[in-house]
Amino acid sequence: MNRPQREAAARRIMERTPPPVPPDLYVEAVRRGGRVLRRRRAAARLMWLLVFAAAVAFTVWALTAQPWVEPPSETTPPLMGW
Repeated sequence: MNRPQREAAARRIMERTPPPVPPDLYVEAVRRGGRVLRRRRAAARLMWLLVFAAAVAFTVWALTAQPWVEPPSETTPPLMGW
């Protein structure tokens, strides 16, 4: 198929009348879109809740464990000058 034939075929396809749209298509699309939005919003809230819980857990652990403080020495230093 050469270029003029392809262009003619494309013109014929574009000149056809579009197929009829089912009357309940809009209602179905709105219903599904609302459901997708609710699920997406719930997933985002759950994600933020998990992030907040992880931040609180890390803060509590850091305050109780104090990882920035050097642990106490397990051995005594040698005694000199006795």
